[in-house]
Amino acid sequence: MPYIAELEQAGIPTVTIDFEDQDHMVRQTALAEGVPNVRFIHASRTVPGPEDVDAMANSILDALTRPLTEKEREKGRYVPEQPRVLFEGTLDEAEEFYQRAEWVGHPLNAPIAIYTDGSPILIPTEERVAKMLKGTSHKPDELIVYQADRPGFPGFGGARKKGDVVEFHPMNRTATVEKVAINAVMAGCKPEFLPVALAIAESGCPIESTHALGQWAVVSGPFAKEVGMSSGCGMLGCGNPANMAIGRLHPLMARNLGGAIMGVNRMPSISSPFTRGAACAENADGLPPGWKGLNEENGFKKSESVVAVMGVPAGIRGVQHSPGGYRALQKSGHGGMARRLGVKGIPGPHNWLEYILPELWAGREGSYTIIMIPEMARHLYDYGFKSKDAVYEWLWKQSFMSVKQYMNFSWVDLTTNGWMGIERTSGKHWRELPDDYQVPAAGNDPSGFCIIVGGGDEEVAQEISGGRGMGGMGGGRVYSIDAWR
Repeated sequence: MPYIAELEQAGIPTVTIDFEDQDHMVRQTALAEGVPNVRFIHASRTVPGPEDVDAMANSILDALTRPLTEKEREKGRYVPEQPRVLFEGTLDEAEEFYQRAEWVGHPLNAPIAIYTDGSPILIPTEERVAKMLKGTSHKPDELIVYQADRPGFPGFGGARKKGDVVEFHPMNRTATVEKVAINAVMAGCKPEFLPVALAIAESGCPIESTHALGQWAVVSGPFAKEVGMSSGCGMLGCGNPANMAIGRLHPLMARNLGGAIMGVNRMPSISSPFTRGAACAENADGLPPGWKGLNEENGFKKSESVVAVMGVPAGIRGVQHSPGGYRALQKSGHGGMARRLGVKGIPGPHNWLEYILPELWAGREGSYTIIMIPEMARHLYDYGFKSKDAVYEWLWKQSFMSVKQYMNFSWVDLTTNGWMGIERTSGKHWRELPDDYQVPAAGNDPSGFCIIVGGGDEEVAQEISGGRGMGGMGGGRVYSIDAWR
Protein backbone atom coordinates (compact mmCIF):
# COMPACT_ATOMS: atom_id res chain seq x y z
CA MET A 1 0.00 0.00 0.00
CA PRO A 2 2.81 2.59 0.61
CA TYR A 3 3.93 2.24 -3.04
CA ILE A 4 0.33 2.41 -4.26
CA ALA A 5 -0.12 5.59 -2.22
CA GLU A 6 3.00 7.08 -3.81
CA LEU A 7 1.70 6.36 -7.33
CA GLU A 8 -1.82 7.57 -6.60
CA GLN A 9 -0.55 10.81 -5.08
CA ALA A 10 1.45 11.36 -8.29
CA GLY A 11 -1.75 10.99 -10.31
CA ILE A 12 -0.98 7.50 -11.63
CA PRO A 13 -3.99 5.13 -11.43
CA THR A 14 -3.55 1.87 -9.55
CA VAL A 15 -5.83 -1.00 -8.66
CA THR A 16 -5.72 -3.23 -5.60
CA ILE A 17 -6.96 -6.81 -5.89
CA ASP A 18 -8.51 -8.09 -2.69
CA PHE A 19 -11.20 -10.49 -1.51
CA GLU A 20 -14.69 -9.23 -0.78
CA ASP A 21 -14.37 -10.05 2.92
CA GLN A 22 -11.28 -7.82 3.13
CA ASP A 23 -12.87 -4.58 1.88
CA HIS A 24 -12.84 -3.06 5.37
CA MET A 25 -9.14 -3.76 5.74
CA VAL A 26 -8.28 -2.28 2.33
CA ARG A 27 -10.23 0.89 3.09
CA GLN A 28 -8.61 1.23 6.52
CA THR A 29 -5.12 0.71 5.09
CA ALA A 30 -5.81 3.26 2.35
CA LEU A 31 -6.95 5.77 4.98
CA ALA A 32 -3.76 5.19 6.96
CA GLU A 33 -1.63 5.77 3.85
CA GLY A 34 -3.41 8.96 2.80
CA VAL A 35 -5.25 7.64 -0.29
CA PRO A 36 -8.78 7.11 1.07
CA ASN A 37 -10.44 6.37 -2.29
CA VAL A 38 -8.08 3.83 -3.84
CA ARG A 39 -9.51 1.57 -6.52
CA PHE A 40 -9.93 -2.13 -5.81
CA ILE A 41 -11.60 -5.14 -7.35
CA HIS A 42 -12.42 -8.55 -5.97
CA ALA A 43 -10.72 -11.84 -6.67
CA SER A 44 -12.38 -15.12 -5.76
CA ARG A 45 -11.21 -17.41 -2.99
CA THR A 46 -12.53 -20.49 -4.80
CA VAL A 47 -12.63 -19.97 -8.59
CA PRO A 48 -9.64 -21.67 -10.32
CA GLY A 49 -6.78 -19.29 -11.07
CA PRO A 50 -7.00 -19.04 -14.91
CA GLU A 51 -10.78 -18.49 -14.78
CA ASP A 52 -10.41 -15.90 -12.02
CA VAL A 53 -7.80 -13.96 -14.03
CA ASP A 54 -9.97 -14.05 -17.15
CA ALA A 55 -12.90 -12.66 -15.16
CA MET A 56 -10.82 -9.81 -13.71
CA ALA A 57 -8.66 -8.90 -16.70
CA ASN A 58 -10.94 -6.28 -18.30
CA SER A 59 -11.68 -4.63 -14.96
CA ILE A 60 -7.96 -4.44 -14.16
CA LEU A 61 -7.14 -2.87 -17.54
CA ASP A 62 -9.97 -0.38 -17.18
CA ALA A 63 -8.89 0.61 -13.67
CA LEU A 64 -5.27 1.12 -14.78
CA THR A 65 -6.07 3.19 -17.87
CA ARG A 66 -8.99 5.30 -16.65
CA PRO A 67 -7.80 8.69 -15.26
CA LEU A 68 -8.29 9.31 -11.56
CA THR A 69 -11.44 11.18 -10.68
CA GLU A 70 -11.40 14.28 -8.51
CA LYS A 71 -12.71 12.19 -5.63
CA GLU A 72 -9.96 9.59 -6.10
CA ARG A 73 -7.33 12.34 -6.09
CA GLU A 74 -8.27 13.39 -2.57
CA LYS A 75 -5.42 13.02 -0.11
CA GLY A 76 -5.07 13.00 3.62
CA ARG A 77 -5.19 10.59 6.50
CA TYR A 78 -8.25 10.06 8.63
CA VAL A 79 -7.50 11.29 12.14
CA PRO A 80 -10.33 10.47 14.53
CA GLU A 81 -11.34 12.93 17.19
CA GLN A 82 -9.52 12.06 20.41
CA PRO A 83 -10.90 14.26 23.20
CA ARG A 84 -8.90 14.20 26.40
CA VAL A 85 -12.04 13.55 28.46
CA LEU A 86 -13.99 10.71 26.89
CA PHE A 87 -16.85 10.42 29.37
CA GLU A 88 -18.34 12.27 32.33
CA GLY A 89 -20.75 10.68 34.76
CA THR A 90 -20.89 8.27 37.66
CA LEU A 91 -18.47 5.36 38.02
CA ASP A 92 -21.25 2.85 37.31
CA GLU A 93 -22.20 4.77 34.16
CA ALA A 94 -18.54 4.90 33.12
CA GLU A 95 -18.17 1.16 33.50
CA GLU A 96 -21.17 0.63 31.25
CA PHE A 97 -19.83 3.19 28.74
CA TYR A 98 -16.39 1.59 28.46
CA GLN A 99 -17.86 -1.85 27.92
CA ARG A 100 -19.88 -0.77 24.89
CA ALA A 101 -19.49 -2.76 21.68
CA GLU A 102 -20.26 -2.18 17.99
CA TRP A 103 -21.42 -4.70 15.43
CA VAL A 104 -18.83 -5.67 12.82
CA GLY A 105 -20.07 -7.53 9.77
CA HIS A 106 -18.43 -10.24 7.72
CA PRO A 107 -15.97 -11.86 8.33
CA LEU A 108 -16.53 -11.22 12.06
CA ASN A 109 -20.32 -11.09 12.30
CA ALA A 110 -20.28 -10.27 16.00
CA PRO A 111 -20.05 -7.28 18.36
CA ILE A 112 -16.54 -6.00 19.10
CA ALA A 113 -15.54 -3.78 22.04
CA ILE A 114 -15.05 -0.11 21.15
CA TYR A 115 -12.58 0.90 23.88
CA THR A 116 -11.27 -2.32 25.43
CA ASP A 117 -9.90 -5.77 24.67
CA GLY A 118 -13.33 -7.18 25.49
CA SER A 119 -12.63 -7.81 29.18
CA PRO A 120 -13.56 -5.51 32.08
CA ILE A 121 -11.10 -2.69 32.77
CA LEU A 122 -10.41 -0.14 35.45
CA ILE A 123 -11.98 3.21 34.59
CA PRO A 124 -9.24 5.76 33.77
CA THR A 125 -10.38 8.63 35.98
CA GLU A 126 -8.42 11.88 36.21
CA GLU A 127 -7.17 10.89 39.64
CA ARG A 128 -6.03 7.41 38.57
CA VAL A 129 -4.26 8.70 35.48
CA ALA A 130 -2.50 11.41 37.49
CA LYS A 131 -1.32 8.78 39.95
CA MET A 132 -0.13 6.55 37.10
CA LEU A 133 1.90 9.40 35.58
CA LYS A 134 4.01 9.52 38.74
CA GLY A 135 5.66 6.34 37.46
CA THR A 136 7.71 8.24 34.87
CA SER A 137 9.75 11.43 34.62
CA HIS A 138 8.42 12.04 31.10
CA LYS A 139 5.80 14.76 30.68
CA PRO A 140 2.15 13.83 30.04
CA ASP A 141 1.98 15.70 26.72
CA GLU A 142 5.26 14.25 25.44
CA LEU A 143 4.85 12.25 22.24
CA ILE A 144 5.99 8.64 22.23
CA VAL A 145 9.23 8.63 20.22
CA TYR A 146 11.94 6.09 19.56
CA GLN A 147 14.57 6.05 22.28
CA ALA A 148 17.21 4.51 19.97
CA ASP A 149 17.85 4.03 16.25
CA ARG A 150 15.88 1.12 14.77
CA PRO A 151 16.98 -0.76 11.64
CA GLY A 152 14.33 -1.70 9.12
CA PHE A 153 13.40 -5.15 7.87
CA PRO A 154 14.98 -6.42 4.63
CA GLY A 155 12.43 -6.01 1.87
CA PHE A 156 10.00 -4.15 4.13
CA GLY A 157 11.84 -0.91 5.02
CA GLY A 158 10.82 0.85 8.19
CA ALA A 159 14.15 2.10 9.58
CA ARG A 160 13.69 4.75 12.29
CA LYS A 161 15.98 7.27 13.96
CA LYS A 162 16.14 8.09 17.65
CA GLY A 163 13.59 10.84 18.27
CA ASP A 164 11.28 9.86 15.39
CA VAL A 165 7.64 9.78 16.42
CA VAL A 166 6.20 6.28 16.88
CA GLU A 167 3.21 5.46 14.69
CA PHE A 168 0.86 2.89 16.18
CA HIS A 169 -0.36 0.02 14.04
CA PRO A 170 -2.38 -0.34 11.96
CA MET A 171 -3.67 3.24 11.39
CA ASN A 172 -0.35 5.03 11.92
CA ARG A 173 -1.62 7.22 14.74
CA THR A 174 0.57 8.92 17.35
CA ALA A 175 0.12 9.07 21.11
CA THR A 176 1.37 10.90 24.17
CA VAL A 177 2.71 9.63 27.48
CA GLU A 178 -0.67 10.45 29.02
CA LYS A 179 -2.50 8.31 26.46
CA VAL A 180 -0.27 5.36 27.37
CA ALA A 181 -0.90 6.05 31.07
CA ILE A 182 -4.65 5.92 30.43
CA ASN A 183 -4.32 2.47 28.88
CA ALA A 184 -2.05 1.38 31.73
CA VAL A 185 -4.78 2.30 34.19
CA MET A 186 -7.32 0.36 32.14
CA ALA A 187 -5.04 -2.70 32.12
CA GLY A 188 -4.79 -2.67 35.90
CA CYS A 189 -1.16 -1.53 36.10
CA LYS A 190 0.41 0.19 39.09
CA PRO A 191 2.36 3.45 38.62
CA GLU A 192 5.65 1.56 38.89
CA PHE A 193 4.61 -0.46 35.81
CA LEU A 194 4.40 2.64 33.61
CA PRO A 195 7.99 2.50 32.26
CA VAL A 196 7.36 -0.94 30.74
CA ALA A 197 4.03 0.28 29.34
CA LEU A 198 5.87 3.13 27.60
CA ALA A 199 8.56 0.74 26.34
CA ILE A 200 5.90 -1.56 24.85
CA ALA A 201 4.25 1.51 23.32
CA GLU A 202 7.56 2.29 21.60
CA SER A 203 7.05 -0.87 19.55
CA GLY A 204 4.01 0.72 17.90
CA CYS A 205 2.05 -2.36 19.03
CA PRO A 206 2.15 -4.31 15.75
CA ILE A 207 -0.83 -6.56 15.21
CA GLU A 208 -1.14 -10.05 13.81
CA SER A 209 -2.19 -10.83 10.24
CA THR A 210 -4.29 -13.62 8.72
CA HIS A 211 -2.08 -16.48 9.85
CA ALA A 212 -0.26 -15.00 12.85
CA LEU A 213 -1.45 -15.75 16.35
CA GLY A 214 -0.75 -12.67 18.45
CA GLN A 215 1.92 -11.01 20.53
CA TRP A 216 3.57 -11.38 23.90
CA ALA A 217 6.17 -9.54 25.93
CA VAL A 218 9.11 -10.77 28.00
CA VAL A 219 10.98 -8.56 30.47
CA SER A 220 14.70 -8.95 31.12
CA GLY A 221 16.65 -7.17 33.85
CA PRO A 222 16.11 -5.90 37.40
CA PHE A 223 12.73 -4.30 36.59
CA ALA A 224 11.03 -7.70 36.65
CA LYS A 225 11.80 -8.26 40.32
CA GLU A 226 11.12 -4.61 41.20
CA VAL A 227 7.48 -4.93 40.13
CA GLY A 228 6.99 -8.58 41.13
CA MET A 229 6.77 -10.26 37.72
CA SER A 230 6.83 -14.04 37.52
CA SER A 231 9.40 -16.09 35.63
CA GLY A 232 8.43 -19.32 37.36
CA CYS A 233 5.68 -21.92 37.18
CA GLY A 234 2.95 -20.88 34.72
CA MET A 235 4.77 -17.68 33.78
CA LEU A 236 2.69 -17.22 30.62
CA GLY A 237 -0.51 -18.20 32.39
CA CYS A 238 -2.81 -16.57 34.92
CA GLY A 239 -2.34 -15.61 38.55
CA ASN A 240 0.55 -13.15 38.74
CA PRO A 241 -0.88 -9.59 38.92
CA ALA A 242 2.10 -7.91 37.23
CA ASN A 243 2.28 -10.40 34.36
CA MET A 244 -1.46 -10.19 33.78
CA ALA A 245 -1.65 -6.38 33.79
CA ILE A 246 1.45 -5.91 31.63
CA GLY A 247 0.20 -8.58 29.24
CA ARG A 248 -2.99 -6.59 28.58
CA LEU A 249 -1.11 -3.46 27.59
CA HIS A 250 -0.39 -4.48 24.00
CA PRO A 251 -3.97 -5.33 22.92
CA LEU A 252 -5.43 -2.29 24.71
CA MET A 253 -2.96 0.11 23.10
CA ALA A 254 -3.39 -1.55 19.70
CA ARG A 255 -7.13 -0.86 19.98
CA ASN A 256 -7.10 2.61 21.50
CA LEU A 257 -3.87 4.09 20.14
CA GLY A 258 -3.51 2.20 16.87
CA GLY A 259 -7.16 1.89 15.87
CA ALA A 260 -7.01 -1.92 15.50
CA ILE A 261 -10.50 -3.42 15.13
CA MET A 262 -11.01 -7.16 14.87
CA GLY A 263 -12.69 -8.07 11.60
CA VAL A 264 -12.05 -4.62 10.07
CA ASN A 265 -8.30 -4.05 9.97
CA ARG A 266 -7.14 -6.78 12.36
CA MET A 267 -7.72 -9.95 10.38
CA PRO A 268 -6.43 -13.16 12.00
CA SER A 269 -8.57 -15.86 10.47
CA ILE A 270 -8.78 -17.85 13.73
CA SER A 271 -6.32 -16.17 16.15
CA SER A 272 -5.32 -17.47 19.57
CA PRO A 273 -5.22 -16.45 23.25
CA PHE A 274 -1.97 -14.60 22.46
CA THR A 275 -4.11 -11.93 20.76
CA ARG A 276 -5.35 -11.03 24.26
CA GLY A 277 -1.76 -10.34 25.27
CA ALA A 278 0.66 -12.12 27.56
CA ALA A 279 3.76 -11.12 29.49
CA CYS A 280 6.40 -12.78 31.63
CA ALA A 281 9.93 -12.27 32.90
CA GLU A 282 12.99 -14.32 32.12
CA ASN A 283 14.70 -16.15 34.97
CA ALA A 284 18.09 -14.45 34.97
CA ASP A 285 19.13 -16.41 38.06
CA GLY A 286 18.48 -19.66 36.18
CA LEU A 287 20.87 -18.91 33.30
CA PRO A 288 23.88 -21.26 33.09
CA PRO A 289 27.35 -19.68 33.35
CA GLY A 290 28.19 -17.72 30.20
CA TRP A 291 24.62 -17.61 28.96
CA LYS A 292 23.42 -14.04 28.45
CA GLY A 293 19.99 -12.71 29.25
CA LEU A 294 17.88 -10.96 26.62
CA ASN A 295 19.23 -7.60 27.76
CA GLU A 296 22.89 -8.50 27.18
CA GLU A 297 22.09 -10.41 23.98
CA ASN A 298 20.69 -7.20 22.55
CA GLY A 299 23.52 -4.85 23.49
CA PHE A 300 22.34 -3.73 26.92
CA LYS A 301 24.08 -4.24 30.24
CA LYS A 302 23.09 -6.91 32.73
CA SER A 303 21.98 -4.12 35.07
CA GLU A 304 19.66 -2.60 32.44
CA SER A 305 16.02 -3.56 31.99
CA VAL A 306 14.40 -4.20 28.63
CA VAL A 307 11.21 -5.66 27.19
CA ALA A 308 11.05 -7.78 24.05
CA VAL A 309 7.79 -7.47 22.10
CA MET A 310 7.41 -10.81 20.33
CA GLY A 311 5.16 -11.99 17.52
CA VAL A 312 3.76 -15.49 17.10
CA PRO A 313 3.61 -16.10 13.33
CA ALA A 314 2.67 -19.79 13.41
CA GLY A 315 1.95 -21.10 16.89
CA ILE A 316 3.32 -23.03 19.86
CA ARG A 317 5.00 -26.41 19.77
CA GLY A 318 5.93 -28.45 22.79
CA VAL A 319 5.02 -31.35 25.05
CA GLN A 320 7.06 -33.65 22.83
CA HIS A 321 8.03 -35.76 25.81
CA SER A 322 6.84 -36.51 29.33
CA PRO A 323 8.80 -35.04 32.24
CA GLY A 324 9.49 -38.58 33.45
CA GLY A 325 10.80 -39.57 30.04
CA TYR A 326 13.16 -36.61 30.09
CA ARG A 327 14.44 -37.53 33.56
CA ALA A 328 14.99 -41.13 32.45
CA LEU A 329 17.06 -39.86 29.51
CA GLN A 330 19.32 -37.66 31.61
CA LYS A 331 19.59 -39.75 34.80
CA SER A 332 20.12 -43.23 33.39
CA GLY A 333 19.77 -43.21 29.60
CA HIS A 334 16.52 -45.19 29.55
CA GLY A 335 13.12 -44.77 27.89
CA GLY A 336 11.91 -43.74 24.47
CA MET A 337 13.95 -40.56 24.34
CA ALA A 338 17.16 -42.48 24.96
CA ARG A 339 16.23 -45.02 22.29
CA ARG A 340 15.61 -42.31 19.69
CA LEU A 341 18.88 -40.55 20.52
CA GLY A 342 20.83 -43.82 20.54
CA VAL A 343 22.14 -43.41 24.10
CA LYS A 344 20.31 -46.28 25.82
CA GLY A 345 21.95 -47.13 29.10
CA ILE A 346 24.23 -44.08 29.07
CA PRO A 347 23.55 -41.44 31.78
CA GLY A 348 23.42 -37.78 30.70
CA PRO A 349 23.96 -35.03 30.02
CA HIS A 350 22.42 -35.52 26.58
CA ASN A 351 21.43 -32.97 23.96
CA TRP A 352 17.65 -33.14 24.30
CA LEU A 353 17.21 -30.71 21.38
CA GLU A 354 17.94 -33.66 19.08
CA TYR A 355 14.67 -35.21 20.25
CA ILE A 356 12.52 -32.25 19.20
CA LEU A 357 14.25 -31.63 15.85
CA PRO A 358 11.84 -33.70 13.73
CA GLU A 359 8.96 -31.44 14.77
CA LEU A 360 10.65 -28.07 14.31
CA TRP A 361 10.60 -28.00 10.50
CA ALA A 362 8.03 -30.70 9.85
CA GLY A 363 5.36 -28.22 8.78
CA ARG A 364 6.85 -24.77 8.35
CA GLU A 365 10.19 -23.05 7.88
CA GLY A 366 11.49 -20.28 10.13
CA SER A 367 13.24 -19.64 13.44
CA TYR A 368 11.95 -20.28 16.96
CA THR A 369 11.91 -18.89 20.45
CA ILE A 370 12.53 -21.77 22.86
CA ILE A 371 11.41 -21.40 26.47
CA MET A 372 13.15 -23.92 28.70
CA ILE A 373 13.32 -24.46 32.43
CA PRO A 374 16.69 -23.81 34.15
CA GLU A 375 17.44 -27.54 34.56
CA MET A 376 17.11 -28.16 30.83
CA ALA A 377 19.31 -25.13 30.06
CA ARG A 378 21.91 -26.45 32.48
CA HIS A 379 21.91 -29.85 30.77
CA LEU A 380 22.68 -28.15 27.45
CA TYR A 381 25.50 -26.26 29.14
CA ASP A 382 26.91 -29.47 30.67
CA TYR A 383 26.62 -31.17 27.29
CA GLY A 384 28.92 -28.55 25.78
CA PHE A 385 26.87 -25.49 24.78
CA LYS A 386 28.70 -22.81 26.78
CA SER A 387 26.63 -19.94 25.35
CA LYS A 388 23.23 -19.36 23.78
CA ASP A 389 25.01 -18.49 20.53
CA ALA A 390 26.44 -21.99 20.42
CA VAL A 391 22.91 -23.40 20.69
CA TYR A 392 21.66 -21.03 17.98
CA GLU A 393 24.50 -22.05 15.66
CA TRP A 394 23.77 -25.76 16.21
CA LEU A 395 20.04 -25.37 15.63
CA TRP A 396 20.59 -23.37 12.47
CA LYS A 397 22.93 -25.99 11.02
CA GLN A 398 20.38 -28.70 11.78
CA SER A 399 17.79 -26.83 9.72
CA PHE A 400 19.61 -27.36 6.41
CA MET A 401 17.69 -29.44 3.89
CA SER A 402 17.66 -30.03 0.17
CA VAL A 403 16.04 -27.56 -2.21
CA LYS A 404 13.70 -30.37 -3.24
CA GLN A 405 12.48 -30.69 0.37
CA TYR A 406 12.46 -26.92 0.92
CA MET A 407 10.14 -26.44 -2.07
CA ASN A 408 7.43 -28.36 -0.22
CA PHE A 409 6.85 -25.48 2.21
CA SER A 410 4.12 -22.94 1.38
CA TRP A 411 5.60 -19.63 2.51
CA VAL A 412 8.76 -20.07 0.46
CA ASP A 413 6.72 -19.60 -2.72
CA LEU A 414 6.47 -15.98 -1.56
CA THR A 415 9.94 -15.44 -0.07
CA THR A 416 11.68 -16.82 -3.19
CA ASN A 417 9.54 -14.64 -5.47
CA GLY A 418 7.90 -17.67 -7.01
CA TRP A 419 11.32 -19.36 -7.24
CA MET A 420 12.46 -16.65 -9.67
CA GLY A 421 14.59 -14.81 -7.09
CA ILE A 422 18.25 -15.23 -6.25
CA GLU A 423 19.33 -17.73 -3.60
CA ARG A 424 21.60 -15.88 -1.18
CA THR A 425 24.55 -18.24 -0.71
CA SER A 426 24.93 -19.49 -4.29
CA GLY A 427 24.07 -16.27 -6.12
CA LYS A 428 21.98 -18.31 -8.55
CA HIS A 429 18.30 -18.28 -9.43
CA TRP A 430 16.41 -20.74 -7.26
CA ARG A 431 15.26 -22.75 -10.30
CA GLU A 432 18.89 -23.22 -11.41
CA LEU A 433 19.83 -25.04 -8.19
CA PRO A 434 20.07 -28.85 -8.17
CA ASP A 435 17.55 -30.73 -6.08
CA ASP A 436 20.17 -31.76 -3.53
CA TYR A 437 21.55 -28.24 -2.92
CA GLN A 438 21.36 -27.52 0.83
CA VAL A 439 19.55 -24.43 2.21
CA PRO A 440 18.66 -23.44 5.81
CA ALA A 441 14.99 -23.71 6.72
CA ALA A 442 15.64 -21.53 9.80
CA GLY A 443 16.58 -18.36 7.90
CA ASN A 444 19.73 -16.74 6.59
CA ASP A 445 21.73 -17.05 9.81
CA PRO A 446 21.47 -18.23 13.44
CA SER A 447 20.46 -14.79 14.79
CA GLY A 448 16.76 -15.48 14.35
CA PHE A 449 16.63 -17.92 17.27
CA CYS A 450 15.90 -16.89 20.84
CA ILE A 451 16.18 -18.75 24.15
CA ILE A 452 14.28 -17.71 27.26
CA VAL A 453 14.99 -19.50 30.51
CA GLY A 454 12.05 -19.68 32.89
CA GLY A 455 9.14 -21.79 34.09
CA GLY A 456 8.64 -24.33 36.85
CA ASP A 457 10.67 -27.40 37.83
CA GLU A 458 8.94 -30.02 35.70
CA GLU A 459 11.03 -30.75 32.61
CA VAL A 460 9.09 -29.02 29.84
CA ALA A 461 10.12 -26.81 26.94
CA GLN A 462 7.95 -24.81 24.57
CA GLU A 463 8.89 -23.72 21.07
CA ILE A 464 7.10 -20.57 19.90
CA SER A 465 7.37 -19.70 16.23
CA GLY A 466 9.33 -16.54 15.50
CA GLY A 467 12.51 -15.36 17.12
CA ARG A 468 14.67 -12.28 17.41
CA GLY A 469 15.15 -11.47 13.75
CA MET A 470 11.88 -10.20 12.27
CA GLY A 471 10.32 -7.70 14.65
CA GLY A 472 6.65 -7.15 13.93
CA MET A 473 6.83 -9.73 11.17
CA GLY A 474 6.93 -12.46 13.75
CA GLY A 475 10.01 -12.01 15.83
CA GLY A 476 11.01 -9.72 18.65
CA ARG A 477 12.20 -6.15 19.02
CA VAL A 478 13.79 -5.14 22.32
CA TYR A 479 13.09 -1.77 23.97
CA SER A 480 14.70 -0.08 26.95
CA ILE A 481 12.51 0.17 30.04
CA ASP A 482 15.02 2.39 31.82
CA ALA A 483 14.72 5.06 29.11
CA TRP A 484 11.11 5.56 30.20
CA ARG A 485 11.62 5.77 33.96
